[in-house]
Amino acid sequence: MELVAIIIALALLEYVAFGMLVGKARVTYGVKAPATSGHEIFDRYFRVHQNTLEMMVVFVPATWLFGQYVSANWAAALGAVFIAARIVYLRSYIADPAKRGAGFGLSFLPIAVMLIGILVAAGMKLLA
Repeated sequence: MELVAIIIALALLEYVAFGMLVGKARVTYGVKAPATSGHEIFDRYFRVHQNTLEMMVVFVPATWLFGQYVSANWAAALGAVFIAARIVYLRSYIADPAKRGAGFGLSFLPIAVMLIGILVAAGMKLLA
């Protein structure tokens, strides 16, 4: 489970880094707090950060539970895909929000696999 803990910590650090990018964009584009919009590029950074938070709410517990019920190594591998996918999402969303689909899909897929795996594994243990 150490790999799972490392992956979750890396995902959290990535989220913090995305938050720092929002802060930098706030300064660069002159969007004063507490405003959450005001310049198109700032808005994109802000949305990437917010969308990542929305995914993290499911990603963190799914990764942990999958590691417990199914496989810690697979949980870490799927988590690594999620982390890389969020970078793809960031880059594509900043460049053109209409092209964010691949990054979103690659982020959602590992979460979906883990949720299904948790349900199957926990259900099998319950029935055993």
